[in-house]
Amino acid sequence: MRVSLFAVGRLKSGPEKDLASRYIDRFAKAGPAVGLEFGRMVEINESRAGNPETRKRDEAAELEKILTDQTQLVLLDERGKMIGSEDFAARIGSWRDNGRRDVVFAIGGADGLLPALHDRAAEVLCFGRMTWPHQIARILLAEQLYRATTILSGHPYHRV
Repeated sequence: MRVSLFAVGRLKSGPEKDLASRYIDRFAKAGPAVGLEFGRMVEINESRAGNPETRKRDEAAELEKILTDQTQLVLLDERGKMIGSEDFAARIGSWRDNGRRDVVFAIGGADGLLPALHDRAAEVLCFGRMTWPHQIARILLAEQLYRATTILSGHPYHRV
């Protein structure tokens, strides 16, 4: 199963980009052993529209460009469902085992995600009730994808 990331906002060179890249690289190397492939990282600039609704529509339109009818969309949103790492890994494993070919995890911009995307998404998850900058959300997602791979493979990286 191919796993891709979509993010509103671009990471500039620095420790955040280095850390996110480190976990994405670990995921890309460890994933094939458990049937997971890193697809791509799509970064878009934040919309410069004058109001939040238009910005969310502009950003959603960019996300829609990479989705097909077969793509499993997972949104990261502070109002989403909180789950643990083992449940996250189990979901990914279930999607893979049920023949899902593509999954896209989407991180919205400062205004959040267009409500219509919530209707299309298979899952809406959060990393807690706090609001995280997109740079940190990307690091958290990359690490959890790597952690899911280690859980699915029985590797001791994840300890309970």
